[in-house]
Amino acid sequence: MILHAKKRLHAGVLSTLLLLNFSGALSTSHANGQTSELLVAAAADLAPLQEPLASAFERATGIRVRFVVASSGMLSRQIEQGAPYDVLLSANQKYVTDLALEGRVVRDSVRTYAHGRIALWSKEGRVQSLTQLRNPRILHVAIPNPNHAPYGVAAREALENQGLWKQVDPRIVYGENVLQAFQYAQSGNAEVAITAWSLVFSQGGILLPENLHSPILQSGAMVASTRQAAAARRFLDFLTGPEGRKILQSNGLFPPITAHPGQ
Repeated sequence: MILHAKKRLHAGVLSTLLLLNFSGALSTSHANGQTSELLVAAAADLAPLQEPLASAFERATGIRVRFVVASSGMLSRQIEQGAPYDVLLSANQKYVTDLALEGRVVRDSVRTYAHGRIALWSKEGRVQSLTQLRNPRILHVAIPNPNHAPYGVAAREALENQGLWKQVDPRIVYGENVLQAFQYAQSGNAEVAITAWSLVFSQGGILLPENLHSPILQSGAMVASTRQAAAARRFLDFLTGPEGRKILQSNGLFPPITAHPGQ
């Protein structure tokens, strides 16, 4: 199916995806008041890291982990609505800070675990730079939805800073998150995607300059309603410790930063 101009996932499809996420999560939760595994709400740029992080953490602690992957904004809204997560790993620091102010996540558990970068990806590497998006033969450019995906905000800022947004905007197709934007390009529904480096660094992606957009500071925290506080803190400690950082960095994420380069 070819996507037509603008551009968003239908509400019915989105509701189905969220229902599937919750069904999978709830199927393994709360036996006699206890959860059988740690449930981590993870930003979509972490999709390829689910298995290595879960395996390494279980080897280190004996605690199993299940990930639910979606955009940071959607996961934050789910937590506000009482979703049974134990840990939130957001691609945006502000979502975590706001949830901490609301008492939805535990303030003293908040930490920045990485910073992300955006990248271009096209089949066979046909698009090597943002300036090539001026080519009218490129009919669809996939980016994550800036309304709830931090990488989508960065993609829009990069296009604006290159003076390309007005020209490219009519051809934008929005994925609900970085993973869906990437899948649009993989499937041929878009000629190119601007997505997370963590998804494409080993698949011919082109890393874009980080000075084109505000920093993508990725933060995590323990969800206040968790019944597994000790395990949740251990996971966050693991993630920001030597082994967790090694896994993050070997899968396309970068060490935390405190300010935009040059500021």
